[in-house]
Amino acid sequence: MSGERNPGCELDLGWLNSVNVNLTAVNELAKKLSSFRELKDEYRAAWILKAMTCIDLTTLAGDDTQSNVSRLCFKAAKPVAEDLLDELGFEYDEKYPIHTAAVCVYPSKVDDAIQTLKKMGMADRIKVASVATGFPSGQIPLKTRLEEIRFAVEKGATEIDIVIDRSLVLVSKWEQLYQEIQVMKEACGSHAHLKAILATGELGTLDNVYKASLVAMMAGSDFIKTSTGKESVNATLPFGIVMARAIREYHEKMGYKVGLKPAGGVRSTKDALNWLILIKELLGKDWLNPELFRFGASGLLGDLESSLYQYVTGKFPAGYEFTM
Repeated sequence: MSGERNPGCELDLGWLNSVNVNLTAVNELAKKLSSFRELKDEYRAAWILKAMTCIDLTTLAGDDTQSNVSRLCFKAAKPVAEDLLDELGFEYDEKYPIHTAAVCVYPSKVDDAIQTLKKMGMADRIKVASVATGFPSGQIPLKTRLEEIRFAVEKGATEIDIVIDRSLVLVSKWEQLYQEIQVMKEACGSHAHLKAILATGELGTLDNVYKASLVAMMAGSDFIKTSTGKESVNATLPFGIVMARAIREYHEKMGYKVGLKPAGGVRSTKDALNWLILIKELLGKDWLNPELFRFGASGLLGDLESSLYQYVTGKFPAGYEFTM
């Protein structure tokens, strides 16, 4: 990731206490963003390719095997069928770096992902991210959570998606949350970037989402992420609006850019384009790249590829054509 990383700052409780999110205004803005005039033709195809390059292609299943992870890495390296890419005027080479931003796996599968990407010559182009800290609940002792981070980093992960302890948000224990994220960042070392998963669907209010976003950034998070994908409510545009506003305020006040990662529930091309519009409108073009914006997704890529197929051929693909 380029640019100066967010070093964090001292916990500012006065800043947190000033937070007051207008729920009606947020919902109205979400409705407006999702009703923008639909992109068409080559413009839509270009935005779809942009969305592909911002994906953390993810497998977090209990039955993940080495072959599953290898297949994930191959798809990450070549997310579009080559004949479709050729029709669009692109090809897989260094001039057109069309690949997903990262693959995301459990700590025990990091080495499998690293070895596969090395064999493919893609280890310096596709990041390996790992969830950690008792994903998805975060309800294990802090010592164990930190050991899990260190294990993933030792295996070669360059991005760590931690989960916060949501109970600390619900009872306003901001100092403890701040301190836990700080030591988690220290456990990441100097090379691995930290993405803080807020599990927004379990935080109760949009005020809490905004406050948790600020605390995570104050503690030094490089990204804030909506969800684990395992909650009943995951990435929604209202959550995205609140988190983007917190990111913008933090940047204006502290001067550091923090990334945003929606995860869970982003499955369709329309979903992806809505999020890209949100980012462009609320944070600006600087955030429209994998350095500062990611999708955490497993099923999204298939729908994006299907949409490109429909644009190129004028026909809907069969359901089995673009599956992992």
